[in-house]
Amino acid sequence: MSLNVFSQKKENATQLPLGAFSVSLNVKDLQVSKEFYEKLGFSQMGGDLKQNYLIMKNGTTIIGIFKGYFEGNILTFNPGWDENAKEVDPFTDVREIQKKLKSDQIKLKTQADEKTKGPAYIELTDPDGNKILIDQHR
Repeated sequence: MSLNVFSQKKENATQLPLGAFSVSLNVKDLQVSKEFYEKLGFSQMGGDLKQNYLIMKNGTTIIGIFKGYFEGNILTFNPGWDENAKEVDPFTDVREIQKKLKSDQIKLKTQADEKTKGPAYIELTDPDGNKILIDQHR
């Protein structure tokens, strides 16, 4: 018996728009990693080797490669941006996402100041310890 998990829908699932998705990778050697991902079809769309980070894209897939910024790897979401780092409107502000997560009893490692507007971020971990960053740049 075959089960197609991709076609199943969860009843009463609430969509929470988080913005553009990327994986932020902690790398040992930025140049070596850049060359490796270029061989996989990625090209640089942002960042700077001199600042020890690059944003790379292959189709709609985005990765950030970072040297010395953080430990481990991070799932990253950017409210207000699409996969081309272009602004989208409307979008769900990170503070609204924060309120929803808190109401769902999700523990946040870092919270955004709900009295402010504009750029802000929140950090959390999933049940398996994977880091998640929801980083709003506008």
